[in-house]
Amino acid sequence: MLYNLHTHRFTNHPDITELVNQYPWEFVEGIPQYSIGIHPWYIVESRLASDLATIDKKLSLSECLALGECGLDKRIDIPMALQTKVFEQQIALAEKYQKPLVLHLVAAYQELIAIHKKRPIKVPVILHGFSKNEPTAKSLLDCGFYLSFGKYLLRNPELASVFRSVPNNRFFLETDTVEETLMEVYTKAAVIKNLSLAELQKQVAANWQKVFEK
Repeated sequence: MLYNLHTHRFTNHPDITELVNQYPWEFVEGIPQYSIGIHPWYIVESRLASDLATIDKKLSLSECLALGECGLDKRIDIPMALQTKVFEQQIALAEKYQKPLVLHLVAAYQELIAIHKKRPIKVPVILHGFSKNEPTAKSLLDCGFYLSFGKYLLRNPELASVFRSVPNNRFFLETDTVEETLMEVYTKAAVIKNLSLAELQKQVAANWQKVFEK
């Protein structure tokens, strides 16, 4: 079994457990495992109350494994004060239901760490699509967070040393929106980690069970 931490496409592949990203304003019924959250790009203040109510309702269901993707993005026009408010509201919901958080984070790593230091987040936190350097990775790992790797592992050779430095019990793998298959990501990850494909699969399965199947 392969585990896909974050994808926007439900493939229904028998050998893959997928955490399919859902949005509260366009929820698709019938997906067996999903996350649901308000992405910072898509914050609409007039819709916020109904979006949060939908997330609250879905988080109570067993098929909803996580809240996400949510987070902070300093490269968009939505004010950081509003992004932070919405993010903190979603942290509270994740903690209410004891579900992990899947984060979209762009140029706001210090802001996340500051939020966590001010009020420690009490559920597992996974930063999806990680592509930054070793010091940034270490600062996030030191907070107890997990890192998920996907397209940048395939496309950026410099990320190999960063991925290699992440402890084996603290990473996930994903496809997000790329055309490459999850197996391609697993194959690349196994080479970088100097593990057999079977060893890598066993490790990711153990990480998944620890975070999502408590």
